[in-house]
Amino acid sequence: MVRLPSRLGIAFLAMTVALAGCFLPPILDGGQAREASPEPGWTSCSGEARSLLGRVPAGYSFQCRTIQVPQDWGNKADGRTLGISVIRARADDQRDRIGSLLVNPGGPGGSGVDLAIYLTQGLPAEITRRFDIVGFDPRGVGRSDPITCYNSAGLDASFGAEPDPLSQSAFDEVVALNRKMVDACDAKYGAKLPYYSTEQAARDMDKIREELGDPKLTYLGYSYGTLLGAVYAQLFPDKIRALVLDGAVDPQANSVESSEGQAKGFELAFGNFAAWCADNASRCPISGDAQAVVLKLMEQARTNPVGYRDGRHATAGWILWAVVSAMYTKTRWPDLGKALDDLGDGKAGGIFTLADAYSDRDPNGNYSNLFDANAAVNCADDGKPVTVERIRSLQSEWRAKYPVFGAPLAIGMLTCALWPGKRDPYPVGPANGAPPILVVGTKGDPATPFDQTPKLAAMLGVGVVLGWDGEGHTAYPETRCIAAAVNKYLISLEPPRNNTTCPAS
Repeated sequence: MVRLPSRLGIAFLAMTVALAGCFLPPILDGGQAREASPEPGWTSCSGEARSLLGRVPAGYSFQCRTIQVPQDWGNKADGRTLGISVIRARADDQRDRIGSLLVNPGGPGGSGVDLAIYLTQGLPAEITRRFDIVGFDPRGVGRSDPITCYNSAGLDASFGAEPDPLSQSAFDEVVALNRKMVDACDAKYGAKLPYYSTEQAARDMDKIREELGDPKLTYLGYSYGTLLGAVYAQLFPDKIRALVLDGAVDPQANSVESSEGQAKGFELAFGNFAAWCADNASRCPISGDAQAVVLKLMEQARTNPVGYRDGRHATAGWILWAVVSAMYTKTRWPDLGKALDDLGDGKAGGIFTLADAYSDRDPNGNYSNLFDANAAVNCADDGKPVTVERIRSLQSEWRAKYPVFGAPLAIGMLTCALWPGKRDPYPVGPANGAPPILVVGTKGDPATPFDQTPKLAAMLGVGVVLGWDGEGHTAYPETRCIAAAVNKYLISLEPPRNNTTCPAS
């Protein structure tokens, strides 16, 4: 299954800024925040929040620890371990504590440590008063023995590469680039690559629950985090207190079905952007149909890409990823409109700002290990990868059906088609014996299309569907309606009526 990383920095921060009037606590300089004495085994780590946000949120203490887990849960006897980095944010005004709320931002490859820090700025006070917010970097991610096999030059080449190579020679060049990057992972990690699978990470979650002292798990997972939560539910149904799965992934979809679903989802979201653009000329300065504008700019970039001050050129690949980036949240639609208009005038800054936000590229040209981990997890999970020949065929088919995103998402399956070694597919099926699990979906979600929401709920057998008639990737706590339903479930274990839909605003 090919999954695009959920971009926490794009989508979630934009969401929390929009909610500033409702939920955001004040932020003070680190020296003014109270730091509680850490419990045994934990260390004070407000510096993590300061490093991420620039300041430390007032009213919280932050504590960190590393939990050792077996490298291979199927062979614990070999004694080899991996370190899982965990952070706990606890509100100073906490009362009537229920336990820990374990969180995951998706990806795969997103940092749950970062998410826990961000959530101190976004979660409703009624949640932070009742729960410790606990984030973890899954195995291979961020601070947790990170898998690092791509270099910055290779990632620049990958994002800038032709997203829809027409000639066979151009297609072969893209295959060769993917093979080079895959070979780098194989050379460094080899037989260890299957250990980065989702099932291994789900078993790590239960170890974290145990170390936190919680008899049962309360969990909030976004995007890929819904798959991680669903696998946990199948493995440990009797250890669940409450699970919120927001931005549902359909575990039963194979790589082709998943990629085509995303192509359809992004095409729908882009169509919504185009309609918004046509109705908001003052905020979206491009003239003409947005799809035609994007395709024209990409075609021009194939022969005459606009240069940028850091030496890069706005190739068709970089343009595509800028568009993808903006589809994750409606708050970035004005930025995309201006970036496309500027590109037509020979200015590429807006395109690279959006693309770099998606790719986790900093101003110095360095990347996090998001995409290293993303490939390792996706491909370890993919038990029946599609062939290169089939990808070439789908490229043409999907180009006709989904003009902007179809061919690139077909090409995106090359990594797992070429991935070496054994795979470790996750289990698929009902969570027999689990309590009700809340599955949340957004009608305009490009990355995890809404039709996956009822599919995940049905597969689990205990899923309750909550829909949001809005745009962008994931929903909680986007509106008061969504927040109220999720909060009530997390605190009182009372899910909303199945198939409840919240309005867009």
